Amino acid sequence: MHESSLPGGFINQVVRVGATVRRPASPRAPFVRELLKFFEQCGWAGAPRFLGLDEEGREVFNYIDGYVAWRADQRLEACSDDNLVRVARLVREFHDLSCGSSLAGPREVVCHNDLSPKNTVYATDGVGWQPLAFIDWDLAAPGDRIHDVAHVCWQYLDLGPRVTDLSDAARRTRLICDAYGLVERERIVDTILWWQDRCWRGIETAAASGELAMIRLRDQGAVDEVRAAYRWVSAHRPSLEVALR
Repeated sequence: MHESSLPGGFINQVVRVGATVRRPASPRAPFVRELLKFFEQCGWAGAPRFLGLDEEGREVFNYIDGYVAWRADQRLEACSDDNLVRVARLVREFHDLSCGSSLAGPREVVCHNDLSPKNTVYATDGVGWQPLAFIDWDLAAPGDRIHDVAHVCWQYLDLGPRVTDLSDAARRTRLICDAYGLVERERIVDTILWWQDRCWRGIETAAASGELAMIRLRDQGAVDEVRAAYRWVSAHRPSLEVALR
C-alpha cells in the first residue's frame, strides 16, 4: 500500500499506510504497548491503538483522523482557553485510569512526559479545534500528576520569551491547574523549571554522546531555546506564582 510521511517524526520516521500509522519501535516499546492496550481495555479513546507489527518489523497503530498543530496560527487556535480546559481534562482522565495500576507501580500515575500541541490530535468542526487524543507515548513512565500538568503549562502556553502578556500567561496557567483539579499548585512553577532544566541538559548530554537526533536538535538551537525559556520562567516566577494562590 502507498506510504505517506507524516509531519513530525523528528527522531523516528513515521508514515501513514491506509488507516494505520507505522514507525520503528522505540527502546521503551514493551511498556508503551502495554499502556496502550490498557487504555483500550478501559475504553479510553484518547490514545492510539497498538495493532501489532508489520512485515518490516515496524509498530502499527490506528490512524486517528484529525489535525496536529504544527504552524503558529494552528497552535494559536488549538490553545484557546476552552481547549486548554479540554486538554487538562483529557490528562486527568488517563491519570485517573492509571492511578493504582500495575503500570504506575509505586508512583501516583503513568505520565505521558511529552505533552504538547504537536503531540495532540485535534478535530476541526468549522468553528474551532478540539483535542481528541495524545500521540507519541514513547516517554511514558510512572510519575506524579504534577509532572504532566507542568509540561502542559510550559508547552501549550509556550512559557518563555515569546510570551507577550505575562498576566494572561499567569491566568492561563491557573486555568490549566483548575481544569485538571491539581491540588499541589504551589509546586507548579518549580516543576516547569525542573522540566526545562532537564530538557536542555538531556539534549546536550545525548548530543555529546553521539545521538544523531539530539545532535540535530542541538544544532537547530533547541538547547538555547529551552535555556531561554528557563530564564524567562525564573525571572517571572513571582507573577506566575501569585496567580496560583
